[in-house]
Order: sequence, then structure tokens, then C-alpha cells
Amino acid sequence: MKVYYSLYSRMLNLDALYRGYKKVSRAKGAAGIDGQSLRDYAKDLDNNLTQLQHELQTKQYRPQAVKRVEIPKADGGVRLLGIPAVRDRVVQQVLLDILQPIFDPDFHPSSYGYRPGKSCHDAISKATMFIRKYNRRWVVDMDLSKCFDRLDHEVIIASVQSKVTDGSILRLVKLFLNSGVMVGKHWVASNIGSPQGGVISPLLANIYLDAFDQEMKRCNHRIVRYADDILVLCKSRAAAENALTSATKILEKDLKLTVNTEKTHIAHSDKGVKFLGVEIGSQFTRLQEKKLNGFKQKVRQLTKRNTGVNLIEIIRRLNPVLRGFANYFSIANCRRAFKALSGWIRRRLRAIQLKLWKKPTRLHRRLKQLNYKPPFKFIKMKSWRNSNSPLACYAMPNKWFDELGLYSVAEVETGWLKIT
Repeated sequence: MKVYYSLYSRMLNLDALYRGYKKVSRAKGAAGIDGQSLRDYAKDLDNNLTQLQHELQTKQYRPQAVKRVEIPKADGGVRLLGIPAVRDRVVQQVLLDILQPIFDPDFHPSSYGYRPGKSCHDAISKATMFIRKYNRRWVVDMDLSKCFDRLDHEVIIASVQSKVTDGSILRLVKLFLNSGVMVGKHWVASNIGSPQGGVISPLLANIYLDAFDQEMKRCNHRIVRYADDILVLCKSRAAAENALTSATKILEKDLKLTVNTEKTHIAHSDKGVKFLGVEIGSQFTRLQEKKLNGFKQKVRQLTKRNTGVNLIEIIRRLNPVLRGFANYFSIANCRRAFKALSGWIRRRLRAIQLKLWKKPTRLHRRLKQLNYKPPFKFIKMKSWRNSNSPLACYAMPNKWFDELGLYSVAEVETGWLKIT
């Protein structure tokens, strides 16, 4: 195994700092505890990066504490994010650019989270292949409790040090790990964990969990892992129970993590294995109901009838959300769900337009323009039921929404995942 001794000089390269800033800028993100946004930082970019270079060169650089942000989870809990300051994200990005090419090539081939050239779709495809082609239909679905928050610092440093012995690089990693967290106006020490939200954190987590991946490989267990979402795929229930015992021992004893026993379970693919938003079955891959419901809630927020915004603007805001959802879940067999979803979205838009027209006479005028012959019924324009009435559908046919530029999820090719 190759060991790298001298890397820190690459941190001092001004061009590398510029490249790091550009990547951070493309990723966007909120301001840290100093309140400095990416736009503010860019106003004096040359001086800011030169100052950063000087601090790194003289070893005076100290990262600021990360800003604590709580993101609600679907199960009612919260996910704790730590948002570093822009200047710290730039340094982390340069450090990531140095370390990733060193560690990534030797990661387990079934590790897919936060890796260049790998995606959720790749992880789903690998799990599906194990289930359908190699008949590994008994699956251990493992859940780790707050994985990022419980990474042991000594294990992280030892894992990085196995390939990188440059003391200045190791010192920089330690500085980020120990920078602390600002919870409101109070500083809290970070003696454990790597804040989810930091640029370098996903790589550190992969380095940390690769020990688990490699040990499972040594024990001839087939796994698919995306960050802290772990599947162990087996041919029998007994083998799955043995794999669960082995995996729990490695994670809890060796890596000092906590397996969530309430959510960790053994499933059979005939009933569906939930993974990364889909359910993988022996003969199907379908969209998880909770993901569909969560997406519909997001659409409801974008298509409220009291916004006062015209339909074209609403469609402009809605399209990126529709496109992202459809592109991700098109891997599943969800043509019928997409068709129903498309009809429901158009109905919500019809409800908005009816309210914007205010009076039935405006609806009647639209119908006359389309060569429909009166008399027409006078309907309540604010009624949700009437948004699906024949008059509303005649006045606003599907073709009309196409002309307005609405992205149609019903026309997306689905179920394209093929295992040969």
C-alpha cells in the first residue's frame, strides 16, 4: 500500500484555492456563523484567498465553529447539519481534492455514497443484481443511529494516517474535527463526530466505514452501501442472521458506532427491500409510498392557490422539482404512479387558474375562444371539486399545459433498470 509523506505544499497553491472556491460556489450553500455568504466572499475574492494562503502557510489558520442547523426528518426526528463558514469550505474543498484521489480507488466496489462517478442508481442496480441474478433474496437492512455524529476522532485519524503521514495534513483534519459547533449563541465542543454538511465529512465517513466494508468482504458477505445506508445480501435466513451478527460486531465494537436495533431488520425481496427511496422486489422495483407522499407535499407548497402568482411563474418554479423527482425515480416500475401524479398536478394548476380568473364569465369566454358553444354552467371558481369539472378540463386541456411548458412526468420512461 502506497503511503504519502508530503502533501501540504499543495494546500498553499493559490490556483488550488481558486479551484476550491469555484467548486464551493457551484455547490452553493448557506453562510456559516460569521454570516458571510458566497456572494460577500466573492466581492473581495483575491484578497480573501491570499489571506487564506498566508494563514495556511504560517500555520495560523484556524477553522471557525460550524453553524448548527436542524433538518426535519420524515419519521419526526431531526437531522443535525453543521454548516462551515465559506472560507473553511474552501480549505476543506482543497483538502478533499488532495485526499480523494488517494483513498477513493481502494474503497470497496459496492460503496457508492459521495464518490466520483457513482450514484444512488448504481447502488440500487447492484442490490437488484444481487437479489435477482444471484438469488440473494434475504437482506439485512441496517440502520445506524446518527452515524456522522458518532465517528470516533481517533479512528478517523488512524484511518487517514494509514495512507497519509504528512503531519500538517493530519493536523488540518484534526482542526476541522475539533472546531466545535455553535448552537444558537453557545459554543459546544466537538469531541466526537464529523459534522454532516462539511465538504470533507463525506470522504472522512467513507474512509471510516471502509474498514467495515473490507472486513465484510473478507468474511465473504455481499454488501451494498450508500453512506450509512447498508444492505447485506444473503441466500438464506440463517446466513442473514449470521451476517447481522458479524456486521453489528464490526460496527459497534471495532468502529464504536451504534446500530439502531428498532429499524435494523431482515427482509425478503418477495415482500420488498426498502433502499434509497425505492422498494426492490424479486420481480419489481417500485417507488416507496412515503417518498411519493413527501413529494406531493412539496408540490402542494409550490401550488398554493393564495400565492397570487400567475400560472407561468408557478410552472417555472415547479418544473425543476418535477424533473428531479422523475429523473431519480424513473428507475422504478412507476408508470402508473407517474401518470396519476401528472393528472393530480394539472388539477392543482387548474384550481389556481380558476381562482385567478375569479368569475365564471372569464371561464366562459375562454371556452368560447376554444369554439365550445354556450350555454355554460356557472360554477364556483374557488372550489377544489370544480377544478376537475368538465368545464375546467375543456378550458385547460393537457395540451394547453404542454404549451405553457409544464414538465410532464407521465411521459418519462420508467422501469428502465434491467438486470442481465
